[in-house]
Amino acid sequence: MIGAKSASHRSTRMDSKTKANPPRTGKPPRTLIQARDLGRIEVSRHVVATIAGHAAAGCYGVVAMAARGLRDGLAERLHRDKLHRGVEVEVREDGIAVSLYVIVEYGTRVSEVAHNLSNAVRYSVERTLGLPVVEVNVNVQGIHISGGSGSGS
Repeated sequence: MIGAKSASHRSTRMDSKTKANPPRTGKPPRTLIQARDLGRIEVSRHVVATIAGHAAAGCYGVVAMAARGLRDGLAERLHRDKLHRGVEVEVREDGIAVSLYVIVEYGTRVSEVAHNLSNAVRYSVERTLGLPVVEVNVNVQGIHISGGSGSGS
């Protein structure tokens, strides 16, 4: 996994008017709420996951997004319209934590792909939403080997 967690020092990097909606009955918040002078903006975790999924799918070395769980030890490739299923979003007080599940191309340096992927997703989410991304975790679920037959994962 690529990503850094800082449990010892928790600084609030989010704007004082930006917060996750209060959890109901211990469940994680479903939306991000941003209060402004003219009103408020609510963004669901599904939207954040879609933004991150599209940013990840366009990265060099990433063949496809993968479903979060493995079935019989095999990674399930996700179609372009279901990329959000390969992304987990956690809303925290200090920002957003994103976990990505990907299939990478055989022969690429996995650590470089993960590093580039982390940077691309962080940039895309922060630029689009204006909220800090405090953590990006990359989970490689499989390796794709290109072959003459055209199938395989």
